[in-house]
Amino acid sequence: MSRLPDGTGRPEVFHSIQGEGVYAGRPAAFLRLASCNLACTWCDTRYTWDWARYDREKETVAMPSADVELAIVRFGCRSLVVTGGEPLLQQGELVPLLERLKGGGFWIEVETNGTILPDERLAGVIDHWSVSPKLASSGNPPASREKPEAYRHFSRLPSAHFKYVVEGPEDLEEIGLLSARYHIPRGRVILMPQAGESAQLLEKGRWLADICVREGFLFSTRLQVLLWGQRRGM
Repeated sequence: MSRLPDGTGRPEVFHSIQGEGVYAGRPAAFLRLASCNLACTWCDTRYTWDWARYDREKETVAMPSADVELAIVRFGCRSLVVTGGEPLLQQGELVPLLERLKGGGFWIEVETNGTILPDERLAGVIDHWSVSPKLASSGNPPASREKPEAYRHFSRLPSAHFKYVVEGPEDLEEIGLLSARYHIPRGRVILMPQAGESAQLLEKGRWLADICVREGFLFSTRLQVLLWGQRRGM
């Protein structure tokens, strides 16, 4: 996992399929960046930010953006997913890289927790925002996980979907309140079960899919968990 020069984390660059959200199943190159401004109790990429448990010097390395670009282009895939950690912590370094890739014909998706406003230049090259705001069940305090200005900004973007990680039934009321507060249509709200292994994912997924059918939300599973478990870079 990665940081760009002058950023805060190392680039982990790999080629796989998107496992979540409205573009699940789509082949893509992935750029995973380190560091996050939140600390979810169930996070499955703690190695990108939890330096109490992981050795930052071993987990991260600075890579010049030209090297990152070359690694991405070599896959021969013109879809890119930028993920983390929280990628917008490094948006100053991302802008020139993504502008060059966009100029080369790339379709670009950014996965963000929706707490940081994107730079105008960055916003201009992003085709899709996968916004995953955190709920009370994530363990993050309200003031950290809900930033009204950023929430409103993403809610106004037709290129943004809101993907909520659902731990249990208690999360559904909170999702309803948030989508109403920020005027997010249910057709842009994705519910995804919180699960780190396939049996749990399938069990929660069946329950949650029924909720989506009844309430009009979108549903997402986590293909990477079903196919590869906890393996990195897949």
